[in-house]
Amino acid sequence: MGNESGLADPGRRRVLSGLAAGSGLALIGPYARAAGTDYPFTLGVASGDPLPDGFVIWTRLAPVSGLQPSREVAVRWSVATDEGMRQVVHRGHVLARGGLAHSVHVEVAGLQPGRPYWYRFEALGEQSPIGRSRTAPAADSLAPAHFGFASCSHYELGYFSAYRHLAQEQADLVFFLGDYIYENSFASGSTKIVRAHDVIEASDLAGYRARYTQYKRDPDLQALHASAPCVATWDDHEVQNDYADRWSQDAGVSPQAFLRRRAAAYQAFYEHIPLRRTSLPQGADMRIYRRIDFGQLARFHVLDGRQYRSEQPCIPANGSHRGHIAAPDCADLSDSRRTLLGWEQEAWLHEGLARSPARWNVIAQDLLVAPMLQRDPATLSLGHWTDGWDGYAACRQRMLQAIDRSQARNPVFWGGDIHSFWTTDLHLDSQDPASKVVATEFVGTSVTSDGPPYDAFHALMPLNPHVKFFDSRQRGYVSVTLDERRMSTRFQTISERRDPAATASTLQRFVVEDGRAGALLG
Repeated sequence: MGNESGLADPGRRRVLSGLAAGSGLALIGPYARAAGTDYPFTLGVASGDPLPDGFVIWTRLAPVSGLQPSREVAVRWSVATDEGMRQVVHRGHVLARGGLAHSVHVEVAGLQPGRPYWYRFEALGEQSPIGRSRTAPAADSLAPAHFGFASCSHYELGYFSAYRHLAQEQADLVFFLGDYIYENSFASGSTKIVRAHDVIEASDLAGYRARYTQYKRDPDLQALHASAPCVATWDDHEVQNDYADRWSQDAGVSPQAFLRRRAAAYQAFYEHIPLRRTSLPQGADMRIYRRIDFGQLARFHVLDGRQYRSEQPCIPANGSHRGHIAAPDCADLSDSRRTLLGWEQEAWLHEGLARSPARWNVIAQDLLVAPMLQRDPATLSLGHWTDGWDGYAACRQRMLQAIDRSQARNPVFWGGDIHSFWTTDLHLDSQDPASKVVATEFVGTSVTSDGPPYDAFHALMPLNPHVKFFDSRQRGYVSVTLDERRMSTRFQTISERRDPAATASTLQRFVVEDGRAGALLG
């Protein structure tokens, strides 16, 4: 899983051991060096979206002293079969241009399936850290694999220790399921702030670039990216809290003005994530929903839950588009004309499920899918949260019906956003807990962001019998091992988000068996 021998990869141990806990501009070890403000690889390296014959490798030239936007810089890259970069099998060069913040995305091809490779960049007389990636298995492979997923990493609220511990697990593929950055900031002087954002709020291209720069200088995030290839999608905070398509959360902001902001945010996302050129943004539009096949073992259906949504449901009289608890009789919640994914993405997902040859079908997206009856904290009346799948129940129903109709094998949803751990059964009829269970769901807690109130949510569990597990008190990530017969899931927690040397432990384990929807205690 982690490497062909089954032993811990010494190259990865060397890389990870060189990383210091904490953050700052002057990182130590092989990731960045105390080489002055002109060292260009301060954001580290990353790889992603693997195929059986290759993957994307990424870096961005970001010396502290800066680069002129008009400057073009030649960047050499190389890929090797060994950690010491002695057995180079591919090399080339690319120009880093200011129009994309001097980021480079190299789509490496011609490699062997299902094995590790190492890569490095050179520019401006310097070498980057060495990253480790891995090709996807051959199309007919059913070899076991190890995955991880994480979401919701607010820089101000703590250190990214969860990333460090996930890096040490040596996963074959890591998923970022939204809120990779937070565009907003806490008020100056807030006792919540562990380490402050450089920019109060990101709302234009310069602001979003600054935010990614600060996050990607974190050594734990760099360690995770350099330990394994990743697959990333977004939620709301990569642009603005609770946005939906062209609508801002804030009343009075025109769709035209908000789309200009969205275009800036999407460009910055592309500049800092190892994506293929098919995701290159075109103004305010950017295609990130896609399929990643991991041999015959798993097909990952990676969704975009923000860009194509219908307008937020049940908008109050003040015109705000913020998420809130709406009464169950609000007609928008079940309106069949409304969609969370957009009609084109819905059709793409349904077709991908119907044609999937994989043993496991994982729908990787940003939200809690299961319905959740909850209370308005102000009135204590029961209702549904409008900013998630509950606000687009007809879209969810169409998706679950497509899963049942297609008989896609072993459908499992992964999600984030709600800053808490969840295990749920997804029933064919969301309103009938006695109806057929068609899929299983695991949701991971946040890396650092505050969780919802545990006592208030726990009290609601009798009203939501399809929820098998819930805990919002811990921060962490999710670790998954997968083979032909079962998916084994561990909810991993960190000891303290404010401690850069936080330890990790297992909160709970679950197993999903081949051919049987629903999770069992592991």
